[in-house]
Amino acid sequence: MNAQTIMICSGKGGTGKSTVSVLLGAQLGAWSRRVLLIELDSGLRSVDMIAGVYGKTVYDIEDVLCGRCDGSKAIVPSPLYPGLSVISAPYEGGEVRAAPLAGLILAMREYFDYILLDTAAGMGAPFTAANRLADRALVVLTPDPVALRDGRIVADALLQSGRPASAVRLVMNRVSRSSFGKDAAVFDLDECIDTVGLQLIAVIPESRTLQRAGAAGTALPQDCPAAIAGHALAGRILGERIPLTIADYDREKGLVTIVFQTVGASTERMATLKAGDYFQDFVGPLGQPSEFVKDDLEE
Repeated sequence: MNAQTIMICSGKGGTGKSTVSVLLGAQLGAWSRRVLLIELDSGLRSVDMIAGVYGKTVYDIEDVLCGRCDGSKAIVPSPLYPGLSVISAPYEGGEVRAAPLAGLILAMREYFDYILLDTAAGMGAPFTAANRLADRALVVLTPDPVALRDGRIVADALLQSGRPASAVRLVMNRVSRSSFGKDAAVFDLDECIDTVGLQLIAVIPESRTLQRAGAAGTALPQDCPAAIAGHALAGRILGERIPLTIADYDREKGLVTIVFQTVGASTERMATLKAGDYFQDFVGPLGQPSEFVKDDLEE
């Protein structure tokens, strides 16, 4: 096993980066992958609460990087999300340096499929260290002009580090129907993509259920829109072809909001639709997966 390292970053604070980090780790676990999430935001610890390990941590990432304990002693499995383990940031103080962090990642690679680095907001020491070590990067932003402008600065720094454009992707978080339009600060998702200059990999809808679960340290229901979007994000990270994400719905109006990626004939036709156009309906992914026939069909 040789884990792939992914850094999750943003420009400004408050974009929900840590929440998305736990969501991605949980959903990669749901795809039967082993995930280690390392929180690097010293002094602003939150991953332990969101992942349900609050009160269960003895050592943190500062203890590991300073040599006070072995990395394995700081790892705490999430009781909420099978497959996800966490090394939390310290409550205060601490410094993230690339060399000891690289040693930790090297030591953990054989035990996990993915190592996620939840960096601090901005481009300080946690960002710099993670940028040197990560194979891929996700930039988590919200649909507002300040976040998008700062996200462009972060995206440029990530691309200038020598990564191919395919290894740096955009995640738009906390998106709702009111996020876009003529009266909103940002007109549409295309404006977000054009401003930041990265290819979109996922849209995570605004979700009170997600906020409540994180604040209470409880598991996120798998049938809520945020979990479905997170599962699609994890699948795309794994290379699965998932062109559609159900982002929202209005039962009274009979409307469903979907985000799609142009990857085939159907989505190419959808991309040609203008405001006011419609298609009658779509099916899935709404039901239970079908069981594959395991018997020899020639017998």
